[in-house]
Amino acid sequence: MQKPSSTGAASVAKSLPFLLAGLAMLGPFSIDTYLPAFPAIGVSLNATPIQVQQTLTAFMAMFAFMILWHGAISDAIGRRTVILAGLGCYVFASLFCAFAMSIKMLWLGRAMQGMVGGIGFVVGRAVVRDLYDGARAQRLMANVAVIFAIAPAIAPVIGGQLQLWFNWHGVFFFLALIAAALLLLSWLYLPETLPRSKRQPFAPGSLWQGYRGIFGSIEFILLSLALAANFAAFFIYVLSSPVFLIQHLKLSPQDFGWMFAPMVCGMVLGSLANGRLAGRLSPRRTIALGYLVMIASSIGNVLLNLWLPPQLPWALIPLFIYVAGMALTMPCLQLLAMDLFPARHGMASSCQGLVQSAINAVVAGAVAPLMWGSTLTLALSMVSFMTAGLIAFGLSLRMRRAT
Repeated sequence: MQKPSSTGAASVAKSLPFLLAGLAMLGPFSIDTYLPAFPAIGVSLNATPIQVQQTLTAFMAMFAFMILWHGAISDAIGRRTVILAGLGCYVFASLFCAFAMSIKMLWLGRAMQGMVGGIGFVVGRAVVRDLYDGARAQRLMANVAVIFAIAPAIAPVIGGQLQLWFNWHGVFFFLALIAAALLLLSWLYLPETLPRSKRQPFAPGSLWQGYRGIFGSIEFILLSLALAANFAAFFIYVLSSPVFLIQHLKLSPQDFGWMFAPMVCGMVLGSLANGRLAGRLSPRRTIALGYLVMIASSIGNVLLNLWLPPQLPWALIPLFIYVAGMALTMPCLQLLAMDLFPARHGMASSCQGLVQSAINAVVAGAVAPLMWGSTLTLALSMVSFMTAGLIAFGLSLRMRRAT
């Protein structure tokens, strides 16, 4: 495994979490920033709410498909090249969305964004494992998560203001600007962490062998499903936020911070706790602790929605607690899955991302609209996804003990 040199280690340790977090933020920004603009997009492009919702589905579907290949390509040609090329394509796709004159053009532009929107998220995790292992990798992943956590909170707030000042087109100009800034910073500061001697050929035989081995691992699939289900329990609220906040809680598009600020606080708290526990508790014990938090918060969410009307602040308190538990589990689940395939960190990260993104796409296109009817149905969906994740993690533990 490649390690940073003694002279460059301090520089890498200081700058890498911020750069990797910025790259990972591009995916959440692509989703969250334009949510407050849904009503304006519908009016401007003469589209129904479902047609506007499908712009999100177009992004998520292509995100899920292309995420399968980002890591494998980076295993073959290096991490830096893939990230730079992906950011350049994202700038173009964002400008295409900004100039869209019909809902079909916006679907196409969002699909193009989805094709490259996951590169920073997938390849960034491989960069972490190129450089570090064990508790040190877990701490770096947790540090990245702390910085990354601000994205879900500030993106819809920024989107609401951009919608107010520049209409929905300004949201996509903003995304193009963010990607251009990341492209410049990556060009200047992102190191290549995968030496040529450790690269894998991007050839049919090698790819088939790698994907067959990863998707043939039941333990990998279970860990990836646990991660995806945990996230889906939170993500369904993000996807439903226009209805949840505006219709059920009677807030305005500029009030999205009421939901996302507590979530980012929970994400930061859970990620900080994960970093502190690295090397003290085993990854599996840390995950179990996170599940205890998620169980309590998701069940409490259902009970609150049975007993009380949907109002601030109690409608949002369970989300804050749940996200803290989810953040406590995420770095450990990611590393446990990737570490099953040490020679193919990029491909393993892609496959893990594919499982999560495929579930996200289904949730965005099919599940979320069915849960919009009430805050109780959203709470029930949260506890259902969390339970599915808990079962998957429990089965992975059983498999580990049996081997």
